[in-house]
Amino acid sequence: MTQPQPSVTPKLEEPKFGFNEYAERLNGRAAMIGFIIMVVIEYVTDQGVLSWLGLK
Repeated sequence: MTQPQPSVTPKLEEPKFGFNEYAERLNGRAAMIGFIIMVVIEYVTDQGVLSWLGLK
């Protein structure tokens, strides 16, 4: 005896472009990591951002 096939098709998410929740969350996390790395570099080298970029 065969079982009937499911009558509901699973919903697959379409790729999203532009401003969406996932992109904003990823961008925020990358910004936080970059900021922490910048603070650590400033603390270790005892120079500000402008100094180690050669702008001051």
